[in-house]
Amino acid sequence: MSQTGVQARRSAVYLLDQILGEEPRLMSELLAGGALDKLSPDDRARAQRLATETLRGLERADRLLQKHLKKPPVLTIQNVLRVGTVELCHGGAAHGVVNAMVNLVAQHNKLSHLKGLTNAVLRKIAADGPAAWDALRAPRLPKWLRGPLVEAWGADAMAAMEAAHFAGAPLDLTAKGDAQAVADAVNGTLLPTGTIRITNPGQVSTMAGFDTGDWWVQDAAAAIPVKILAPQESENILDLCAAPGGKTMQLAAAGAQVTAVDDSAPRMIRLKQNLERVGLKAKTLTKDVRAVKGTFDAILLDAPCSATGTIRRHADLPYAKDGSEFGDLIGMQGEFIDHAWSLLKPGGRMVFCTCSLLPDEGEVQIDEALERHEDMTVDQSVLSLPGIDPEWITQEGGLRLRPDYWPETGGMDGFYIACLRKAD
Repeated sequence: MSQTGVQARRSAVYLLDQILGEEPRLMSELLAGGALDKLSPDDRARAQRLATETLRGLERADRLLQKHLKKPPVLTIQNVLRVGTVELCHGGAAHGVVNAMVNLVAQHNKLSHLKGLTNAVLRKIAADGPAAWDALRAPRLPKWLRGPLVEAWGADAMAAMEAAHFAGAPLDLTAKGDAQAVADAVNGTLLPTGTIRITNPGQVSTMAGFDTGDWWVQDAAAAIPVKILAPQESENILDLCAAPGGKTMQLAAAGAQVTAVDDSAPRMIRLKQNLERVGLKAKTLTKDVRAVKGTFDAILLDAPCSATGTIRRHADLPYAKDGSEFGDLIGMQGEFIDHAWSLLKPGGRMVFCTCSLLPDEGEVQIDEALERHEDMTVDQSVLSLPGIDPEWITQEGGLRLRPDYWPETGGMDGFYIACLRKAD
């Protein structure tokens, strides 16, 4: 086994230790903090992929491992066994995977005495694990999140969403110009909503059109809010909570005069870099949404939320969070709606959206906002767009998207979207 393979696996175990530890951290935080910076680009991608695949299959891995363990070992060894199990059950060569994991443990200052256990357990997994893997159910979400989602959508819908989470997500692109031309160039498929989908993309930065700024990465569901807002050329549009900028670029590509706002300086740096790469312009402000002033023709509010709709791409979220901060987020969303509404000119429109599966961050927010603002109505007519199933439209006139929609083409993120009109 090459040192490269060992380093990638060691880094994957490190990521899992941090995500599943006593003080859980999100993978995005770990990556932003430089957790994989010392690795080569290929190793970084491999480490992140191994950690993500292990998180997706965590329940299956633990079910197989418990047959061979009298009790769970310390977390690092448990994660070594989990990564090894997932690799083996995904078709990894038994000799290479087992030896790499044993070597990884042997090199650990405090845990090297457990290399024998690692070897014995993974050899047993190599023998019977792959056949048993596919017979297990799609892994379920942790109870703290699964309970509210079953209550909201029902057990059958929850099972379908968990199947979508386990399957992961393809790569989706939004084109700056001709979507069909981009789809042809990257060997992708054009979805009904206009997004380009790629099943096996490889390295994003080496794909056709990256250097020339012909497209940007954006999940199909995340591209729909701007399509509903329907920006017009030269309109003065406010994009709130804008980073990393996918929707900002959509608005700018439509010819709107965009003011992009986010309170995170590092994320705004990324937004500016993204704008520069694709050759688009927007005014940028790094500040709290509630401090923004002015009057705008239209507003896009992609409010901070639980991000529970993105689990198919961010498998760490159910483990790095416990829902304790969701109440504060829900309260903030209401404040953001109210302030944004004060910035919208009479007769203007505002699209509110969250990448959440929780009704409290979507349908309920709009019901409550309508009670607070007499000059606010929901415009359901704008939802009649290509690719939008009428069954996705909710009782109050918003749009509910879920990971189990479009299962035959790879699903989509969970989102809630509503277009609000202000009286003249």
